[in-house]
Amino acid sequence: MTAADRPLTVFLIATEESGDQLGGALMGALRQRCGGNVRFAGIGGRYMAAAGAPSLFPVEQLAIMGFAAIPRLLPLIMRRIRDATSAVIAARPDVLVIIDSPSFTHRVARRVRKAAPSIPIVDYVSPQVWAWRSGRARVMRTFIDHVLAILPFEPAVHEGLGGPPCTYVGHPLAERIGDLRANDAEARRREADPPLLLVLPGSRRSEIGRLLDPFAAALGLVARQLGRHELVLPTLPHLVDEIGERTATWPTRPRIVSDPAEKFSALRQARAALAASGTVTLELALAAVPTVAAYRVAPWEAAIARRVVKIPSAILANLVLGENVVPEFLQENCVPRALADALLPLIADTPQRRRQLDAFARLDALMQIGSGSPSARAADIVLRVAREPQV
Repeated sequence: MTAADRPLTVFLIATEESGDQLGGALMGALRQRCGGNVRFAGIGGRYMAAAGAPSLFPVEQLAIMGFAAIPRLLPLIMRRIRDATSAVIAARPDVLVIIDSPSFTHRVARRVRKAAPSIPIVDYVSPQVWAWRSGRARVMRTFIDHVLAILPFEPAVHEGLGGPPCTYVGHPLAERIGDLRANDAEARRREADPPLLLVLPGSRRSEIGRLLDPFAAALGLVARQLGRHELVLPTLPHLVDEIGERTATWPTRPRIVSDPAEKFSALRQARAALAASGTVTLELALAAVPTVAAYRVAPWEAAIARRVVKIPSAILANLVLGENVVPEFLQENCVPRALADALLPLIADTPQRRRQLDAFARLDALMQIGSGSPSARAADIVLRVAREPQV
């Protein structure tokens, strides 16, 4: 068998579900690019396993819920870092792809680079060096050969900070854009009465615990002025009963949905949304749903964040657009009256609503929506890095 005939070997590491989804999609794109002449190994979840890379160990072991759990899990985490490093070195892949979760994946990458410097390493999803600890970008250059960015401004950030070569491949939401865009009937429902409002208090119990009460009070104030309306609250299946109990006494009881198809259906018909800060705010923007965003953390976490986080907004859509069009209410500013006063104008045809919609209309061009699959772009770069001679 010649070198050209030998299957390409790709080792992937993803420890969270979002990274596992990216890994599975990337594996599919690589298999297409290679005509099936590719082998996979790695650490991941169900998506990567289904695509052909059973996990070396269950990644659920690495799920950490809060800082308090870290000391208890630290011995296991360190052992798994050693296990992952040994597996990569033993496999001698043509390329190692680490996906997000830098607290784990970067530790593995540094050890691999030291022990086997000829293995090229691609980092899929840039750490948020643009928000905090910007010095990480320059350090990454010593053990990362290429960064695949999912936000369009990240390549320029890495270049300015002296980071590794970085290419914007597209956000994974681009591959689900059909789920976000209303058809004619859904667009008519969006403009019809009673208005449908989305409530998105987060997916973690800690987020829900801090946001659900101010969201409830804000929506009560909105209901007094708005009159009849519908509420839909998407959540995860294991949270349905808990949220159902906590929303049972709301003036307008929300319809709670846990099926992704139901969530996207509601999103395509919603007039406006009240949401926790996170990726969902970018989903809403791409779906052209005017939004008010909010977030709360423990006071000591907020104190640390104010010292180390250096960004003009916590909202992804605002960062991509380069302007703060989505109003955000963080910490002590996350109070019912402020949330209600910001949400009400978004439900009618007002300058506030039109400003958001006009800004959201620019996202397709900024994010290169429709110009190719992010997974396919990522696969092309992974193949190029794998085939480049290593110094």
